[in-house]
Amino acid sequence: MWRSMEMSIYEIWNEVDLYMNDKLIQPDPILDEVLKANQEAELPAIDVSPSQGKFLHLLASLKGAKRILEIGTLGGYSTIWLARALPKDGQLITLELSAHHAEVARANLKRAGVNHLVEVIVGPGLDTLAVLKDRGTDPFDLIFIDADKPNNPNYLKWALELSKRGSLIICDNVVRQGHVVNSESEDENVKGIRQFMNALAQEKRISATAIQTVGSKGYDGFIVGIVE
Repeated sequence: MWRSMEMSIYEIWNEVDLYMNDKLIQPDPILDEVLKANQEAELPAIDVSPSQGKFLHLLASLKGAKRILEIGTLGGYSTIWLARALPKDGQLITLELSAHHAEVARANLKRAGVNHLVEVIVGPGLDTLAVLKDRGTDPFDLIFIDADKPNNPNYLKWALELSKRGSLIICDNVVRQGHVVNSESEDENVKGIRQFMNALAQEKRISATAIQTVGSKGYDGFIVGIVE
């Protein structure tokens, strides 16, 4: 008899995640090595889950994205999922504040054989986004926001500046274990997400929806929007 009554809700979420991954995601030693390298380099264990990584890959593939912008590289795990959806002449620009994280990411991108498709830029995200705009960077087909949450409202503004009609904008970690609904929260991450949500609610240039997620990463969610 299945032991669901003996398991916590988190254990159930995790077990279901593992089951779905086993059925739907092919074993990938390279991605396993990437996660191991991130751990050995003492990066925070905040990568997207395998199922979330494949979700990003599928969205990029469905979009037929040739140009992708990622705000927040970490060790390059999500970067690899996205880059694998690019055509041979595609490009992914990923922004990372930490030089150490960027160094680990570059090694991982090379390990995965997608480094020729990806440019890792080190520095404060808002500064780098302004530079991209100033140098006349072509609009991106897909923009993935997964960096410091207090700046999410600013990242949304820049995402709209660097996109075009039909571009996808995706933002991770918007549920925060349900704390997003707490208007009295003093958590700067929650405050950033709530400000981001308020900006989305008032923004006429994008149509968006939320997808709540549970699994090995706990209770969280994505925002997915299309620029109109």
